[in-house]
Amino acid sequence: MNFQQSELTQHVADTARDFARQYIGPYLMEWDENQEFPLYIFKELGKLGMMGVLVPPEYGGAGFSYFEYNVIIQEIAKVCGSIGLSLAAHNSLCTGHILAFANEAQKKKYLPKLATAEYLGAWGLTEPNTGSDAGNMKTTAVKDGGDWILNGTKNWITHGKSGDVAVVICRTGEPRTRDNSTSFIVERGTPGFSAGKKENKLGMRASETAEMIFDNCRVPDSNRMGPVGEGFKQSMKVLDGGRISIAALSLGIAKGAYEASVQYAKERHQFDQPIANFQGISFKLADMATDIAASELLINQACDLKNRGLPMTKEAAMAKYYASEVAVRVSTDAVQIFGGYGYTKDFPVEKFYRDSKLCTIGEGTSEIQKLVISREVLR
Repeated sequence: MNFQQSELTQHVADTARDFARQYIGPYLMEWDENQEFPLYIFKELGKLGMMGVLVPPEYGGAGFSYFEYNVIIQEIAKVCGSIGLSLAAHNSLCTGHILAFANEAQKKKYLPKLATAEYLGAWGLTEPNTGSDAGNMKTTAVKDGGDWILNGTKNWITHGKSGDVAVVICRTGEPRTRDNSTSFIVERGTPGFSAGKKENKLGMRASETAEMIFDNCRVPDSNRMGPVGEGFKQSMKVLDGGRISIAALSLGIAKGAYEASVQYAKERHQFDQPIANFQGISFKLADMATDIAASELLINQACDLKNRGLPMTKEAAMAKYYASEVAVRVSTDAVQIFGGYGYTKDFPVEKFYRDSKLCTIGEGTSEIQKLVISREVLR
């Protein structure tokens, strides 16, 4: 496997880096403090093709590979994890589900608008009482003539309030069976579809997280994706790709915290010398650099398999598990290196610290990743 960046991948990374520094960096703390979701930023990212990274050009997307997708998320997350998270959720979950499982008419209707950010996407699997236990979901879809009637609540949904279109997985069969659910495309404004509580979060505060509520929401059968009963299976395949994006998000956060730490360790003087000269600090930097390099290799391996259409469930879970835990370790050590200053909002590492923890929870906890990996190992 050759993971040397192509000219295209490098150009895409440079574009994302420049955008993040110019349009995100100056405002990220204001957004974070106010828990403001900057929708206009995603409209601008849409103009650059970054809201339809994996969508083929015939549907209005950039048609890039997972390598380009990986570096885009990393570069954005190095500046702000919140924007990186929303970018990942839009691309890999809502848009990715439609790209993978919608019929041709559905793709032509929705993908061009999602790829340009005319539409912002949401994806609804998680519920108040069924997080990791998604197979026991309570939100139902009942057939009524040529329509389906949706009832229930989805929570922890990225863009649950602002999303223009949502992919929603509903139970259409018996609980805890693999063929018990079906996926639907639901547009904002559909009667019976509303937003609920917006979460007040520790980190990722500029990425909107809210409930989606369905109260006798009538959806035409033409908005059903794939066969009845395939929703859960579809979701597990979508999450394989989603785990790569959360791994990339984690790596971006880790890199941001690491780069800030290296710079600070060179500039901060104690006992008449830079603190980088002290072994206690330099060894932390060595561990950070090694963990980041290992994360990058795991992610590139998963990207390579995904690009070639090969099985990558284990590799994606490994990348997500390892990179997310690395993001927490690196950002924790970054705060320690900054000392008291690292505990203030005047320096960047406290935000990396807060944002990193979500990466070990969202799109499958670290414990679920271990379960996936062990099942694949023992298969």
